[in-house]
Amino acid sequence: MTITVIKNAEVVVAWDAEASRHVYLYGADVAFEDGTLLYVGARYEGQADETVDGSGRMVMPGLVNIHSHPSSEALNKGFLDELGSPALYNSSLYEFMPILRPDAETVPDCVQVAYSELLLSGVTTLADLSVAHPDWIDLAANSGLRVCVSPMFRSARWYTKNGHVVEYEWDEKAGAAAMETAFDVIEKAQKHPSGRLFGMVCPAQIDTCSEGLIKDSHAEAKRRNLPWQIHAAQSTVEFHEITRRHGVTPIQWLEKLGVLGSTSIVGHGIFLDDYPRLGWHSRRDLALLAETDTMVAHCPTVFMRRGIALDDFGRYRRAGVRIGLGTDTYPHNMLEEMRHVGYVARLMAENPRTLTTTDIFEAATTAGAAALGRDDIGRLEAGCKADLVMVDLKHPMMQPRRDPVRSMVYAAAERAVDRVYVDGRLVVRDGTVLTMDYPAAALRLHEGQKRTEAAAPGNDWVKRPVTDYSPLTFPVK
Repeated sequence: MTITVIKNAEVVVAWDAEASRHVYLYGADVAFEDGTLLYVGARYEGQADETVDGSGRMVMPGLVNIHSHPSSEALNKGFLDELGSPALYNSSLYEFMPILRPDAETVPDCVQVAYSELLLSGVTTLADLSVAHPDWIDLAANSGLRVCVSPMFRSARWYTKNGHVVEYEWDEKAGAAAMETAFDVIEKAQKHPSGRLFGMVCPAQIDTCSEGLIKDSHAEAKRRNLPWQIHAAQSTVEFHEITRRHGVTPIQWLEKLGVLGSTSIVGHGIFLDDYPRLGWHSRRDLALLAETDTMVAHCPTVFMRRGIALDDFGRYRRAGVRIGLGTDTYPHNMLEEMRHVGYVARLMAENPRTLTTTDIFEAATTAGAAALGRDDIGRLEAGCKADLVMVDLKHPMMQPRRDPVRSMVYAAAERAVDRVYVDGRLVVRDGTVLTMDYPAAALRLHEGQKRTEAAAPGNDWVKRPVTDYSPLTFPVK
């Protein structure tokens, strides 16, 4: 057992248990023994097997990302930056994303690129919402991250034959079998000797899952004491589809199924019944989320690209809705995502006071931890996991550093992240990932993207080359 002490940090973002909030401690020490924090405060006087100089550094809790898709999204850079189906309310979900998928050879590179970017941006715990793939457990364990393995399953796939109507191909037996596979993967993760892997139940989307699959998966999650997450209220198409099928909004349909609650997470939760562009008659959804204590996983970047935004983070918080954060898309940069949370909310509210940086930081730490059923991550307090980030306060983009968290979120982002520890293990040093070969995986991903582009016309409803709907920034001469 090795005791490591970060000595004389310029500032520590510590947890004040009595006030139940993060606080700044100046000139403080942080000590941990292997995977557990022993001490956070002034002048640690105990044993130290390794001492790390904390001068000129901020020590903060590792960030908790509750919604991400590492096995696919890294590939979409350069494809989806400006792409949305004009006749499907500018979503890219239905026409383009199903045909721009990585092949099996590319999936491990997608994962390693995403995991690396997350570590470099201070994430220590990740909810990985992926379709089960053969290398998943090994990749997650070897990454050094604390990974909530969340295999997605569904009863139907969506597709379009004309670019303006979304259709569904149903196979409920396959959905039930995929759910059983998901539980097998979760069990394997929970038994992994690293101790850093755990699970979440994830029926993929509200419109692709049968009533039975949604209810059965939620009941089994309850029985196994696991969190549960579903994509819902994520697009105008989905909102209209659920109201057409059931006569109620997506959030109200989840209520009717009895699956809202303190262990449930709604992925995105943007298109509520009071969303301005929908013109729906009721005004119940926001209150339902609050009354049931349901969490919303908020990921602004992927929607910003389409001109879509949650309305707004501050309004949800004031209504009593719990919100955690995720990256969902590329770049898998949690600090940039936090910046976007603030900017988008203030833009939608037309009010800079709709939320604070305190709100954002809590969403990325303690709120995310609670969503995943954890009270031992997302905070620096004795007895918690030794998941922490050291930020270089002398980095030029951190200057001036009157308020170091603001300087990091609104300016420096991942450029100032110096060291990252997960479970007491050093996984990032001097801004370099130690557990994966990020540069090599990124180069292989480029080759994989070429294969995806070559294969895409064969999967497209009109057999278009990718350049027809996602042209390069400049013409090639």
